[in-house]
Amino acid sequence: MRVEIKHERAQKRRWRVRKKIFGTAERPRMSVCFTNKNIYVQFIDDTRGVTLAAVSTLSRSIPDRDQLSANVRSARIIGRLAAEAALAKGIKKVVFDRGPARYHWSMGKDGQPVYGKVAALAMAAREAGLEF
Repeated sequence: MRVEIKHERAQKRRWRVRKKIFGTAERPRMSVCFTNKNIYVQFIDDTRGVTLAAVSTLSRSIPDRDQLSANVRSARIIGRLAAEAALAKGIKKVVFDRGPARYHWSMGKDGQPVYGKVAALAMAAREAGLEF
């Protein structure tokens, strides 16, 4: 598939998701961005246009950040750390914004669920105490 078509389809997915999601001070938007090397999570109040908290694989406060990349294992770690950062700021309920990334999971050969990066990050954040 041509790169231009992939970018166009990703942009359309981004717009389709964002037209349904809006963050407020009581329930900010948890925006997730995956690049080829890193994962970024922001908690955004769209009414004021302010980022309330942010965590990424590049954050200096994360232990062993050199070993993190944009994979499922790192997504679980970043999801947990993002939830802890949000709870420290008093944020308990969020609206999840996956952006153009797809939220998916499937059943593995052994009958156990196999999660994608976005689903793994969301589940780790839920387990750490955030409500979606």
